[in-house]
Amino acid sequence: MKKVLVAYFSASGTTAKLADKLASAISADLHEIIPKHPYTSADLDWTNKKSRSNVEMSNKAFRPEVANTVENMEQYDIIFLAFPIWWYVAPTIINTFLEQYNFKGKTIVPIATSGGSGMGNTNGELAVSCAGAELKDGRVFSVNASIDKLRSWAEKFI
Repeated sequence: MKKVLVAYFSASGTTAKLADKLASAISADLHEIIPKHPYTSADLDWTNKKSRSNVEMSNKAFRPEVANTVENMEQYDIIFLAFPIWWYVAPTIINTFLEQYNFKGKTIVPIATSGGSGMGNTNGELAVSCAGAELKDGRVFSVNASIDKLRSWAEKFI
């Protein structure tokens, strides 16, 4: 039996709802990726070129600090990684999270929420941060996706 984790970053709460639903659907452990400096509404204002999220996403080398870690990450075989799509990719805090661990031999499956875009170049930008892992093609889901729909999708990876 493979050990499964759903790790998620949620700036506004939307992705948290989806991650919780996914973890329940597949009986996985759940871990919130908490930023050391929480994001405010002003930080998330994508229309402001000087907002924190705009500044972070314009510099792909930027790594926002994470305030917490997963205990015993080595016990997990499959990690579903949930996040909102920002600028057609995962937020750079997801790279920070991945770079904290050795994922050699593990499977990572991205799952995202989005206001309208797809996964874009997400895997291309995450691959450098999880060397040795099998990084699967992820999918965008509505926060309203049913537990059955999530389970059916996720079981392909378990």
